[in-house]
Amino acid sequence: MNDESTDPSGIGATGSGDGAAGPEGGRLVGSDRVLAVLKELARFPDGVGLDELTRVIGSPKPTVHRALGALRRAGLADQDDSSRYVLGDEFLRMAFAHHEARPEHVRVRPVLEALAHRFGETAHYAVLDGREVVYRAKVDPPTGAVRLTSTIGGRNPAHSTAVGKVLLARELTTREEVRAWVGDVPLERRTPRTLCTAADLHTALGAAAAQGYACEDQENETGVHCLALPVFLTSPTDPSGAVSISALAYRTPLTTLVDALDEIRALLGPLAEPHA
Repeated sequence: MNDESTDPSGIGATGSGDGAAGPEGGRLVGSDRVLAVLKELARFPDGVGLDELTRVIGSPKPTVHRALGALRRAGLADQDDSSRYVLGDEFLRMAFAHHEARPEHVRVRPVLEALAHRFGETAHYAVLDGREVVYRAKVDPPTGAVRLTSTIGGRNPAHSTAVGKVLLARELTTREEVRAWVGDVPLERRTPRTLCTAADLHTALGAAAAQGYACEDQENETGVHCLALPVFLTSPTDPSGAVSISALAYRTPLTTLVDALDEIRALLGPLAEPHA
């Protein structure tokens, strides 16, 4: 049976001019288009109008409108008082319920809270996903007017972050492995301090492997540095991810975090050590 013929949203038609470019260069059809609309809504917390959303998606207005109708019927999208479209309460309920119930989140959050309280800076838990890190949990400091804009689910290049380097250090142990990982895709230069060559990255990963932690000195974002350690939440021998303290450079020098390494490890407790 053709999936498009049974699409309840009515947007499965693929006639001329009725498709946006998909992730593989093809046109978005059926459920792919509904999901594309859903993902774009997440980029507009204050809401987005139909015309603007149509322009971003690259599909005809009636098509996008039908996709929005399907999402609204499912509770995944809504309209505010200004007729702008926003993510629906049901979507938020499912997302937060799933996140809060994740075993890794339950186990790591108390540690992040302790780190944020102790240093007055933001604590993250992130995992490695290919050439990027994904933030799975975040705790902001209890005080301080200036806070980081990182978000749960957000991504950053692995090579420019402390969490990325401390996790890559366990996977890329030779210069040849680092070169193969870098490949022919240039490493993004996020700041003037970003390590962008295989040689520099290999040196940094070697240091992280020897020390058991990694630092990032304004390599991902100017004015922010970070110290990260691997944590073992789901495996006794392989880190599930890394915990980091991301500090504003003017407020907490990187040397302060390095000097407190033993205290940080103590706060992490058994999560910081491989075990049999």
